[in-house]
Amino acid sequence: MKAWIDGKFSNDLAIDLGTANTLVYAKGRGVVSDEASVVAVRHTEDGSKKILAVGREAKKMLGKTPGSIMAVRPLQGGVIADFDVTEAMLRHFIIKSRRKRSFGRPRVVIGVPYGVTEVEKRAVRESAESAGAGAVYLIQEPMAAAIGAGLAVSEAKGSIIVDVGGGTTEVALISLSHIVFSQSIRVGGDKMDSEIISLVKKQFGVLIGQKTAEEVKIAIGEAVPGDERRVMKVKGRDLIAGVPKTIELTSDEVRMAIADTIATVVETVRGTLEKTPPELAADIMDRGMMLTGGGSLIKGLDVLLSESTGLAVSKAPDPLMSVVQGGGMILEKGGSLSQYVLH
Repeated sequence: MKAWIDGKFSNDLAIDLGTANTLVYAKGRGVVSDEASVVAVRHTEDGSKKILAVGREAKKMLGKTPGSIMAVRPLQGGVIADFDVTEAMLRHFIIKSRRKRSFGRPRVVIGVPYGVTEVEKRAVRESAESAGAGAVYLIQEPMAAAIGAGLAVSEAKGSIIVDVGGGTTEVALISLSHIVFSQSIRVGGDKMDSEIISLVKKQFGVLIGQKTAEEVKIAIGEAVPGDERRVMKVKGRDLIAGVPKTIELTSDEVRMAIADTIATVVETVRGTLEKTPPELAADIMDRGMMLTGGGSLIKGLDVLLSESTGLAVSKAPDPLMSVVQGGGMILEKGGSLSQYVLH
C-alpha cells in the first residue's frame, strides 16, 4: 500500500457515503461536511442530466420540484443506484472539503456496508475516482462505526455494534480488529419514513412527502410506549378532495407504523447473538452492545433491544458521526490503515 502523505497540506478525506446523509472528515481538521445525500437534477432535451443543487439545497426541493426537475437520492440501501448522479454528488463534497491551497488528488477512505458485492465495491471506487479522488480505500461501515463509537476493537474481547442507518442496519461482532460475524439488512430509517407515509395515507386519506415523514419520525417516533402520548400536527394533501389538509398524528400511531421495521432490527440483532462463539459470548454479556446511526435516536430503541436480548445497551456519544469519525481515526493513524481496508 502506498504511503500516506502527512503534513498540514494533506488532502486526505474519509467519507460516510450514506443513503440519507453524506459526511466528510478531512485529515487534521475533523468533520467538515454533513449534508443530505440528495441531488436536484434537470433532464435536458438531449437526454443528459444537469445538476442544479447538491446536499442541503437539494433536500429543500424534495417533493416541491416542477416536472422538469427531480430531487433524487442516488444511493439506495447503502449502495449506488445512479452512478452519474453519485459521481456528481461526490465531486461536490470532495471539492467543498479540500483545502483552498492544496495540490494533487486526495486519497479517500469510504465506508461501505458489510457484505457489499464486488460489483458494488467497484461502483463506489470508480464513482469516487471519477469525482476527483486519487487512491480510494474501502472500509466496512460496522468497523468504522465501532472505532468511531470508541469500542476497543483491537482487543481480544468481543464487542457488538448495531448501526441503524438510513438505508441499512448492520449488526457486527468484532474482536482483534476483525469482524467475526455480521449481518446487514437493507432496512433502516428510510423504511420507517415509508411506513409513516403509508399509515397516513391509509388511515387519514392524506398524502405526505418523505421529508414530512422524516420530521414526524424524529419528533414523535418511538420503539416502546413512552410515559406520555405525544401529538404532532402534520400537513399533506387530501387524496379525495385534492386540497391541503392538516391532521394530528400521535406517538402511538407512529409506533405502530414503524413496528415491523423495528421488529426486523431486533430479530437481526438476536440472529447475530445466536451466531456468537461461546468464548466471545461472555465478553458480550459483560460489555453489552453499542447502538449507533441515525436510527438509534428513535426513542426507546435501546430499551427494546435490552429487553429483547438481556444485554446492556448504550448509545454512541455521537451516533450520526460514528462512521465518519471512525474513518477519520483510521485516516489519522496512517500506516495502521491497511488492516481495515477491503481488497
